[in-house]
Amino acid sequence: MRNLFLLFFLPIFLSCKNDVFPKPKAYLSLTYAEKTYESLKLKRPYTFKVLQNTTIIDDENNWLTIKYPKLKASIDITYRPVNNNIKELLTEAEKLVFKHTAKAEQIIPKDFINEEKKVFGSIYEITGNAASHIQFHVTDSTKNFIKGSLYFYAKPNYDSILPALNYIKEDILRLVETLEWKE
Repeated sequence: MRNLFLLFFLPIFLSCKNDVFPKPKAYLSLTYAEKTYESLKLKRPYTFKVLQNTTIIDDENNWLTIKYPKLKASIDITYRPVNNNIKELLTEAEKLVFKHTAKAEQIIPKDFINEEKKVFGSIYEITGNAASHIQFHVTDSTKNFIKGSLYFYAKPNYDSILPALNYIKEDILRLVETLEWKE
């Protein structure tokens, strides 16, 4: 019996010489192309800087879609002229933002004001598994109104898309900061 014990269990005890250490935390390493911006080339009542490696899709009524094919995302831009209906346009834009309340963990508003260029608006960052993670609207409050929404073409999983979201968020901030109305 003793020999049987030594035969089966002794190799187990002798084979475990190295200590086992937990592996260090791993982080997802994503690389994105260096950003270069250019002015929007389409004739619109507005202009702004857009990332060069995006695809611009021209839609009717001065609307457009800025596609990020590698990130499977797009920024949908809608334009509406202001005809004594600024309150209605602002209410509609905010309703679209707060439609995401059911899935959102948090909605963070940031106001934007550029008196020199007559660009006034808000950017809403929506955290959580919502359908759209950034929405914004800008206006000159007398003639022009733009609404924009960022969408990913994937099931909403906030943690997974966060690096791409942060990458595109910079582009949206650049868009709003460089926006100018054409007379």
